[in-house]
Amino acid sequence: METATSLKDHRVLVGNRGEIAIRIMQACRKLGTAFTAIFTPEDQESAHVSFARKYGGDHGLYKVASYHDANELMAVADVAGCTAVHPGYGFFAEDFRFARRVTKRDRKMIFIGPSWKIIRELGDKINTKRLARSLGVPTVPGSDRPIYDEMEAENIAEDVFDFQLQQGVAHPLVLVKASAGGGGMGIEEVDDIDQFRSVYRRIRNYAARQFKDEGVLIEQRITDFNHLEVQVVSDRSGKNPVHFGTRNCSIQSTGRQKRLEVAPGFDPSVIDYSFDSKKVLQDIVQYSLTMAREVGYDNVGTWEWIVTRKGEPFLMEVNTRIQVENGVSASIARIKGRDQVDLLEEQIRTGLGEPLGYSQEDISFDGVALEYRLIAESPENNFTPWVGTIDRLRWKEHPWLSVHTQVPKSAYIIPTEFDPNLALAIVWAPNLEELKKRGLEFLDELVLYGHNNAGDSMQNNIAFLKEKTSSILKF
Repeated sequence: METATSLKDHRVLVGNRGEIAIRIMQACRKLGTAFTAIFTPEDQESAHVSFARKYGGDHGLYKVASYHDANELMAVADVAGCTAVHPGYGFFAEDFRFARRVTKRDRKMIFIGPSWKIIRELGDKINTKRLARSLGVPTVPGSDRPIYDEMEAENIAEDVFDFQLQQGVAHPLVLVKASAGGGGMGIEEVDDIDQFRSVYRRIRNYAARQFKDEGVLIEQRITDFNHLEVQVVSDRSGKNPVHFGTRNCSIQSTGRQKRLEVAPGFDPSVIDYSFDSKKVLQDIVQYSLTMAREVGYDNVGTWEWIVTRKGEPFLMEVNTRIQVENGVSASIARIKGRDQVDLLEEQIRTGLGEPLGYSQEDISFDGVALEYRLIAESPENNFTPWVGTIDRLRWKEHPWLSVHTQVPKSAYIIPTEFDPNLALAIVWAPNLEELKKRGLEFLDELVLYGHNNAGDSMQNNIAFLKEKTSSILKF
């Protein structure tokens, strides 16, 4: 077939590490597409390296000094004869300059992700907010552009305070943040409008010093909400995006890092919500697809939403990449009744130019699923990462369980250069109660222990995940 031949003509550079690198390579193997993996000295014991050695062939694996060095990645791609680059998540996944370089260099390749112009357009939170508002998509109340004038900033802040009071918010909060900032820098809360001017001036001065840009954003601070996501997939035509449902990512660390995700995003069949949750899910899906169609979105992406306790959805941002939790959405999805949907496979296939080959009517959903993120950390101590050696990681196989990990069967020293994520476990069940039972069964059967240099036992988040399992999808 022409389709199979075209996919077999490609070689994909896997520009990432660990669990996601393995899943990209597995998807390539299913498609009959060659791949080339990379690793740094710190990762030489990672299972993604042994997988590449086993299945990659003559050009399946190369050592690099850093996953962050674009020049090294391009050099490996040229030596191996790669025709495409898959960035995974993190690193270069949402770097439009990198995506542009991949497609514009003398020896052009395909960037397996959205087109660089779309990454640039939707990667700008201000631009995304402005686009959303132009389409009638609800966003967090506040400015949709950097504010440089103090009087204008104060007027916006007053409007945001008034809006919250009208909504019955007992203690309104306004978020003042540097528009050019990131990573939580240059952000303050204001709970008294009389304090606004001094906070605004402080953030503006900080922004000028740190980012060379005095622009400030003013937004409503929402504290009581659920974090929902909509999974979108489209082919290179950008004309026929579809969704693979919703997921709830509200169970997080104190630093707002996800720890347990559930698909779908709400379950009104067994949980009573104080709002029409079915309508909220329908609305955020349609809003997401409206934006995807407007920009001609042409690969995999995620629309992230805040849903307040009153059932008000507000768009937070768009992630122009595959996400860690893609598997939990895939596990409840069926394409033309077929089990075992693999969103990485869909991403690579469409990224290499294949048509989607199905419409929204061909996608159905079955059951519920959760994803546990197994991490070497101490939830009791503000989720502080644990450093040491994993002596054993084992689990019992079940037809309803899939586990993705870069931890090898042998002892494994956790590289301190990266996040201490050990594995992702995805559990499926026909209903929510059975899902909780299966989730706890997996965690109870899980064998995970290790030691640090002082001989102390490892710390992990298993107890935290067990505790949170009982409350999944509750608001």
